This record gives sequence, structure tokens and C-alpha cells, in this order.
Amino acid sequence: MEQDFSRLDHLISVHREKEGALIPLLQAVQELDGYLSRPVLQYISDELGIPAAEIYGVATFYSIFRLQPQGKHIVRICKGTACHVSDANGIKAALLENLGLEAGETTTPDMQFTVVEVACLGCCSLAPVIMVDDQTFGKLKPQMIAGILDRFRDAEV
Repeated sequence: MEQDFSRLDHLISVHREKEGALIPLLQAVQELDGYLSRPVLQYISDELGIPAAEIYGVATFYSIFRLQPQGKHIVRICKGTACHVSDANGIKAALLENLGLEAGETTTPDMQFTVVEVACLGCCSLAPVIMVDDQTFGKLKPQMIAGILDRFRDAEV
């Protein structure tokens, strides 16, 4: 079954002639779809005449781009040194357990939460730290995770 990419044509036409416009184009497409699928990346490649490997390379190089669907709430867990030595692994285990995720899974089946490990959140004095959307939570203990996530679940109602 062939996909309809006509919704992308306007974005591509706006960025087509601009030098260095690939990143802003990918950002605009991600804003539209929530992530960059392989078929979309191939369509952009075909339309702009840029090799698909080059576009995929840009999309995988920059951490702002997502190649898989993401949950409504992004939970970033810091894995930096300060967090690591302050039990980031215990915090991650509590996150996965509370969200019902198995090792290797990142997004809940209801598409409400996606867990992402990051190298550093820049809050070393608050270690261990997670960030849910744009809110930072520090000096965590595994037993605190359920309450934090419930705040975001409750906001859904």
C-alpha cells in the first residue's frame, strides 16, 4: 500500500531552495508527525535529490530527532557519573517497573510515556535525576518514581 505524503509537500517546498535547510525541514516534519519514519525520510530524499543515507545520517546524528514513535511524556533519565554512582540504575529499574516496560522497551503500549537515557542533564548536585517533559526531579529514591509518574498520569484526566 502506497503512503500519501502530500501533507509534506508544502514543508518540502518551503525548505527546498534554502541552503542548509535539511535540519529545519526534519524538525518541521517531526513536529508534524511526532517522529521521522523511514518512508518519510526516503520521500524527502527522493524529493530533494539528497541521498537517503545522508538524510538518515543527519537524523541519527542529532539527538533531537526521533526515528520511532514517542509517548506523550518523555522521561529522561540521567546516566552521567554523579547519577550513576547515586543509583541511576535503581531509578531506571523503578521507572521500567512502574511503567510496565521490559528491558529494551522504551515506550508504553498506551503511548503515554517514553523512557530515554541521556548522558547528562546538567543537574549533578541533584543526582540521581530524571526529567519528565520539562520538569526536573532530583535526589530521587526508587520509591519516589510512582508518585512522580502519577502526576503526569493524573494530568491526562
